[in-house]
Amino acid sequence: MTENTAGPRRPALTRTRALPSWSLLAAGLVAGSLLGGTYGLVRTPTYTATSYVVAVPTDKSEPASALGFAQAYGRVATQLAVLGDAQVWAGVPVKTLKSSVRTATSPDAPMVAITATSSRPDLAADMANAVSRALTRHANDTKAETSVELQQFARAVTPTEPSSVSPAVTGMVGASAGGLLGGLLLLVRPRRTSEEPAWPASVPSPATAADVHGQL
Repeated sequence: MTENTAGPRRPALTRTRALPSWSLLAAGLVAGSLLGGTYGLVRTPTYTATSYVVAVPTDKSEPASALGFAQAYGRVATQLAVLGDAQVWAGVPVKTLKSSVRTATSPDAPMVAITATSSRPDLAADMANAVSRALTRHANDTKAETSVELQQFARAVTPTEPSSVSPAVTGMVGASAGGLLGGLLLLVRPRRTSEEPAWPASVPSPATAADVHGQL
């Protein structure tokens, strides 16, 4: 009878040294940084331009009334009545203006900021100026009733740099997200306790057990 001297085999998992605990965190950081940086490189950059109009009271009104009308004009600027005229000068549909133009007002100054965003820097400036022009026109049509005149304070200029974040920033954001995910995996992964053996206890094979019994 052939004697089996190979002995018990350990599970394949025990032959591979366990990865250090920080490896999940490092893998998450690297993967997140690569994904975030790639996204920043392949996406289309956006440009932002802003024009300003100011409400000026006439001789028949007080400065406080101009501040109130400026707040109202800020809400009206993105309505269909204004955008319908602005599309002619901007050369884009009302739908594009509706999704690309935003307004902001100040509680301390009778001024309206009209900001447009586009993948083309020249179009961003054209849209902002078109909306401010249309808003000024609509406001001054009722100047006799409101006693407030809307004037252009500053035209939007063509931006020279994109307003979207750079690939370096998206890479940092991705690395942060990847590191957070790696940290969560470290917290939820199963851990081996000190009472658990590294591998199952060895049991003699049937051939080995028979040989030992024969020797006795």
